[in-house]
Order: sequence, then structure tokens, then C-alpha cells
Amino acid sequence: MDLRNDILETLGNTPMVRLSRYHRGGALLAAKLEFFNPGASVKDRIGIAMIEAAEREGLLRPGMTIVEPTSGNTGLGLAMAAVLKGYKLICTASSKISKEKVALLEAHGAQVIICPVDVASDDPRSYTKVAERIRDEQGAFLPYQYFNPANPGAHYETTGPEIWEQTDGQLTHWVAGIGTGGTISGVAKYLKERNPAIQVVGVDPVGSVYGFFLRHGHMPPPEELGLYLIDGIGQSYVPDSYWPDYIDDVVTVDDATAYRSIFELARTEAIFTGSSGGAAVWAAREVARRLPDDAFVVTLLPDSGERYLSKLNEEWLSQKGLDAALHDPPAQD
Repeated sequence: MDLRNDILETLGNTPMVRLSRYHRGGALLAAKLEFFNPGASVKDRIGIAMIEAAEREGLLRPGMTIVEPTSGNTGLGLAMAAVLKGYKLICTASSKISKEKVALLEAHGAQVIICPVDVASDDPRSYTKVAERIRDEQGAFLPYQYFNPANPGAHYETTGPEIWEQTDGQLTHWVAGIGTGGTISGVAKYLKERNPAIQVVGVDPVGSVYGFFLRHGHMPPPEELGLYLIDGIGQSYVPDSYWPDYIDDVVTVDDATAYRSIFELARTEAIFTGSSGGAAVWAAREVARRLPDDAFVVTLLPDSGERYLSKLNEEWLSQKGLDAALHDPPAQD
């Protein structure tokens, strides 16, 4: 019999798919599909990793509560592990979170606290500061993916080796979105240790800090930081889970481009991803278009568009001025 002891034993070894219809150029473009994980996102990898690291260090003990600020996917990764290990979970999230993610978290027994999105990260109403307050008041354990070495560490231990094996070590470029920085950084460290010539390109929304930080070495002025609609990537500060020494370049992507890319990918490859995946795959194609035929570009789609159906529809897109993304995705070259 082929039986697993629990759902998390199905984690990892997600497939990689050639994107020969989305990108018809000479360089090879492929995407690792993380929605094949049991919780349908790349963050499943770090949920269990952060919990088990905390247990080993004595920071998390039976009967404790876990609290985490999240855009949803890390919360679900933690929720699945919390169910299996018997912990209570509280998730704080900005009002930008999709309804689908809130429903998924609550279905797994997590408490979700919605916080305003249009406040500074140091505002006591922000989702990070609310999580810190709960930690202090209730004695809860705060994994804090933005500062937890188990976040990039999980990708160094699992995602990076999988990509290396799936490409037979032949990839030349690794292109991925930057949210906490854990995915791109952990994979980049693993890949560059095996081949320092591999180029690593981050993907950042317009109005986030990573592209500016790479080019100037310091934070942008506050007036250059803005709101963006892309989910799951971008930041207003540089967290510890981002390792800039392994990043060679950062491509910035605006909302309209990311959302158009979602529907173009769905209509060319039958792969439906969210807005961070749309941004990542568009940036990866832009990188691939500038490369010779023997180059091999790998990107990662962190989750499925099904997690954002309340946004990926005509009503919501029209409200945000993005309805052209649905009706007129860019034509192929």
C-alpha cells in the first residue's frame, strides 16, 4: 500500500513545466508549480519548518498559541501544521487579503484578525504590530516569517535542491517574486553554491522597497512607497529573511502588467496563478527574451488563481481599473 501518515507528508517535489506557449522565444522558460503542495502554496514549506524549528529550540510547547502576520498563504501552512500538532493559531492580516484565504484559514480553525492596509508598518494598528501585541499579551509564539531563518532555510533545504535536480543543474537564471524574501533567497543560496554563474533576479511590485534598495543600498523616501494591488510580494522595509547578497538584479512590475499576465498564462498554458505568480512569470519572460537560445530560465508560481477568485473577476477588476487585463491580455510575439 502507498499510504501517507498525514497530509504534510505530501509536501514538496512539485512539478516543473515548460512554458513554450507563453514564451515562444529561443531561451527555455519553465515554472515550478507550487500549488501542487497540500495547502496549494509555496508557503506550506515554511509553515511546518518554522513550527518544528521552534519546537526543537524549546520556543513552542504543547498547549501554546501561535500568532502570525500573514497575507494568507503562510497562515494556511501554519494552520495545517497546527491542526496536526494540536496548537491554536491566530492570524493577523491586512484588509487586502482575499475572501478565499480568510475562509480557508477559518475552515482550519484559525482565528483571523483583519487590520487596515493603509497604515505604516510601525503603526499599532498594522497587522504586524497587532501580532506582536497578541504575542506579548497572551504569551503566544510568533514565528515571524520576516525574521525567521527557518523561512529561507526551508527553501535552501527543499525547493533549491528540487530545482537543481529537475533541471539537471542546467538552469542559468532563477527569477522569483520577493515578499518575505525567503523563497528567492534560500533557493538562490543553494543554486549559487553549486554554480556561482547562475543569475538571480527578484520580482518586486512598483511601490515596494526591494528594487530601490538593490540599486541605491538604502531605503527609499516614504513618498516613493505606495500601495499596490499585487498580492503576496513587495514590502515597505527589508526583512531579515531576504538575503540581498545572493540577488543579482530586481525587476519591478506594475499592477496592470501582473494582472494581464495572469490571464495570458491561463489562456496559453492553461495554468491559473495569482497576481504574484503573474508578476513573476512576466518578469521571467522578459529576462528570457534578452537571452541566447541555450539559456534556461526558471521561475516559481507560488499559488493558484483559485485563491483569488473574488478579485480575478470583471466586477473587482473594473473597480480597480484593471478590466483590460481580463478582456485584452497581450498578444504573443
